[in-house]
This record gives sequence, structure tokens and C-alpha cells, in this order.
Amino acid sequence: MGMGMNRQRRIAGFEPEAEEDLRGRMDLLQCRIGLLQGEDRVLMEMYKNKGATCGQIARLMGVDEETISRRIRKIERRLLDGEYITCLQNRERFTAGQMRIARDYFLTGMSLREIAEKHSRSWYGIRQAVMKILRIVDIDKLRKV
Repeated sequence: MGMGMNRQRRIAGFEPEAEEDLRGRMDLLQCRIGLLQGEDRVLMEMYKNKGATCGQIARLMGVDEETISRRIRKIERRLLDGEYITCLQNRERFTAGQMRIARDYFLTGMSLREIAEKHSRSWYGIRQAVMKILRIVDIDKLRKV
């Protein structure tokens, strides 16, 4: 009977390796939700931990279901990309301020202008910090290849 289930999954387009990869990504996502703050964290906890649907969350927040769906996909993409994790792994190469900028840029998806306003710094200064952060993240990615 177990063989029949695997065959059915393959026929339906589910390969065991793909299913395992998906499970791994879901576990990784679950672990990284704790890095989020504010509304993003509440949204992801409702969706992933509490099992709320996009429609339920949308009704609760008074917005369109597609808005919630889009927001969840963006948050998932930012969490799975791993740039902020790379920053955490290379923490000694950054100042505390640069780590806050990295969090805002990679985890919350804030624009350079929004980060500059939040930290009371110039757009140019934030841009310089983000460029340095991106160089280190890119170098680390190249080392892992």
C-alpha cells in the first residue's frame, strides 16, 4: 500500500525529494518567524502557527484577501532569502547601527528613504551602509558556492 501512495504522488506531480525540500523550507521558515517584529510577526504567527487562512486574517484586518496573500508571500521570501541570516553570521563585521539597517532592509523590506527617516540619517548614509552590507553578503554567498 505504501508503494501505491508514492506512485500516486509521482503521478500527481509530487516527487519525494520535492516534498522533503518543501518540508525543509517550511521548517526553516518556522524557525525564522521569531526574527520578525510587529505586524509582520503577528501576521505570520496567525498564518503559520494558528492556521488562520488569508481570508480570515483579511476580514480581521479589514483588507482584501489578496493583500494579505501578497504580504505573506513577500515576508516568506524575505525570511527564506537568508541575507539577514548571513549578516547575523558575520555580525563582527558590522556595527550595531549597520545591523539595525540590515534588519530593516532585509527583514522588514523598508526602502532606503524609510530607513533614513527611522534612523534620522541621510539617504546617502543609509545607501552607503546598505552597499557595504550587500558586498559582505555577496562575498559570503560566493564562498558557499
